[in-house]
Amino acid sequence: MTDHERESGLTRGGLARATGCSIETIRYDETTRLLPDPPRTNAGYRIYATAHTTRLRFILRARELGFSMEDIRGLLGLEDGAAPTCAEVKERTERHLADVRAKIADLRRIESVLAETAGRCSGDDVPDCPVLDTIGSLDR
Repeated sequence: MTDHERESGLTRGGLARATGCSIETIRYDETTRLLPDPPRTNAGYRIYATAHTTRLRFILRARELGFSMEDIRGLLGLEDGAAPTCAEVKERTERHLADVRAKIADLRRIESVLAETAGRCSGDDVPDCPVLDTIGSLDR
């Protein structure tokens, strides 16, 4: 690493500030090898380059979109050591989209049950409560 690279890099705290994540997230991503180890100064300080910032932003955005660690590894080409093709990325994305749609359908069902149940509840100070009756009678 040249002196110029050392001077233009970020510390772990600087990387955290630049990406809006915590230092613990950076440590975790390094431990799981999503984020490669940065070079160190002679004093042992980690210095993160622009590529680290770009990659970490990618990882954070993929997490926001609900991709699993396995999927993020695949999107980064870490599973087999090769950059994924557009077809592979599309397949992963469509699989994830199907999962998201299933979760949305579940949430809509839950919303419907809760809205209907809350609508039957008087909210009065009485011992009988349709909400508790419904929760206790739901099939698993």
